[in-house]
Amino acid sequence: MSGHGAPETQPIDATGLSVVVVAGQWHDVITEGLVAGARRVLDASGASWRLVRVPGSFELPVVSKTALEAGADAVVALGVIIRGGTPHFDFVSAAATDGLTRVALDTGKPVGFGVLTLDDEQQGLDRAGLEGSKEDKGAEAADAALRTALVLRDLHG
Repeated sequence: MSGHGAPETQPIDATGLSVVVVAGQWHDVITEGLVAGARRVLDASGASWRLVRVPGSFELPVVSKTALEAGADAVVALGVIIRGGTPHFDFVSAAATDGLTRVALDTGKPVGFGVLTLDDEQQGLDRAGLEGSKEDKGAEAADAALRTALVLRDLHG
């Protein structure tokens, strides 16, 4: 499981930060688990946040960029891409990953990466933070976005 070696984290105070969660609509059970995990972390942190839905993972970068340019301090990008029998998986995974990286670098603001690239649905269920899941990637992505936003705020003085 990819979570091996993950750091132990404590709740943080992110009061004053504005976060947008951008979530795709594919594979709704897994996606809803990711959103719930992000929601738990964001609510506990004191940050203000809102949820925006997009059709799929391919659309995450452009909406994330717009949210950051409109004033959000961070974005949490959540999506699910499951490998199929065509190269579509490779194209969408690369576009989402490269696009979200570019958004973070171009805006200078954090993008919590919660896009699951999976071989099968069970891998997503194992990572979605649902009852019986081994990992909670939505919570991890939100935590990473908040912590990075706080580091950047501290660096900017």
